[in-house]
Amino acid sequence: MRRKVTNRNIVGKDIEFNSQKVAKFINYVMERGQKETARKIVYDAFNEIKEKTKTENPVEIFETALKNTGPLTEVRSRRVGGANYQIPREVRPERRSFLSMKWIIDAARDGKGKPMAEKLADEIILASKNEGKAVKKKEDTHKMAEANKAFAHFAW
Repeated sequence: MRRKVTNRNIVGKDIEFNSQKVAKFINYVMERGQKETARKIVYDAFNEIKEKTKTENPVEIFETALKNTGPLTEVRSRRVGGANYQIPREVRPERRSFLSMKWIIDAARDGKGKPMAEKLADEIILASKNEGKAVKKKEDTHKMAEANKAFAHFAW
């Protein structure tokens, strides 16, 4: 059993929405230490969400999108007697939120031709409706775990 990490860095709340999840999301969007650029992209995306969905609080849509894209199970590789098995494992809540944010950002980065804020807004809206690339990635992960259920007894 792994020991609990005691020195984990706790992210503060963001400026505009006073949300820890949004602050973490900004950090995941950030590249090469350019936090202000990442902040601008995320806040522009949230403004875009506000316009397109005509809601007052885009954070609610963002939280729904995170909930819809977070995987419950995933497969981990394990070597047993010279063979590698894909063993289905339950996903911890911290990892679930990390994966959902990562998949939304990756799906937005894949799109071409539009500004990043617009692509991010579109992907968050799609994910909140249970559509889009990030949700497909979650479903593929669940299918993989379901297909490898026979190897669950190898779990450590």
